[in-house]
Amino acid sequence: MTDQLPMPVTALTRAQRNAVMNLVRRAARAEIMPRFRNLGAHQIDQKSGPQDLVTEADRAAEAMIARGLQAMFPHALIVGEEHATDHPEILDRIAEAELCFTIDPVDGTWNYAHGLPLFGVMLSILRFGLPVFGLLFDPVVGDMIWADTDTTAQLQNARRLSRPVRASAGGPVEKLVGSVPLYLVPADKQAQTAATLPRFARAVMLRCACHEYRMLAQGQLDFVLFAKMTAWDHPAGALIAKQAGGHVAMLDGSDYRGDVKSGYLLAASDAATWGRVRDVFDFLL
Repeated sequence: MTDQLPMPVTALTRAQRNAVMNLVRRAARAEIMPRFRNLGAHQIDQKSGPQDLVTEADRAAEAMIARGLQAMFPHALIVGEEHATDHPEILDRIAEAELCFTIDPVDGTWNYAHGLPLFGVMLSILRFGLPVFGLLFDPVVGDMIWADTDTTAQLQNARRLSRPVRASAGGPVEKLVGSVPLYLVPADKQAQTAATLPRFARAVMLRCACHEYRMLAQGQLDFVLFAKMTAWDHPAGALIAKQAGGHVAMLDGSDYRGDVKSGYLLAASDAATWGRVRDVFDFLL
């Protein structure tokens, strides 16, 4: 990498952005929704264990999106969850890539495999590890939240009509509603983490980062805390949360990058709320 890198800029023209969005929608129609609640046991596999699943839909949707992106952007680095799971060495190339797409073809696979309509498609663009574009698509409803570095986060409905979305006003800890995926916290920290949850007005676990970030961007959650760093789960949501007016950083206060592999990521409605939530969870550092 050179000493001086170009500043992150919007990576797509409007026509390219529409083409990427349409590709995601087509993949959902062709590969994800026809299999929803129609999967046989032979179409669901475990990765690291029974709580970490992959389905035929994950693989087929990722393959379709990756092929389409590679055709549009021949020199781009494509990092899909399922491919990267089998070829983790590709993650080491993210920081050096001028144009990198990350794909989570079915975020919330556990929900999807169990017939729960709470899953989504996440796609981001990174420039030298920094998110510059992201989308969070709900295949069930057909709407999409997206943003780039020049655009306020937008909700585009199934009819392609758009409106801006905005994070909440935040507030004191006891009035906050947030998402804390407890099952992703290291086992030796889970009990202490669970003991903090009654301090909030409500703490939820959706098992779907896509919808957790969507709720944060729309002001329905005040914060989300994540304990597992992957290149496909967070870049899109982190950028969208920021472009919706939120504050996003690693729990230790450092900037978030799409190539980070460990640590805790906290996104909140504003900087003051972020600080209050960080203080609650500082024992994780």
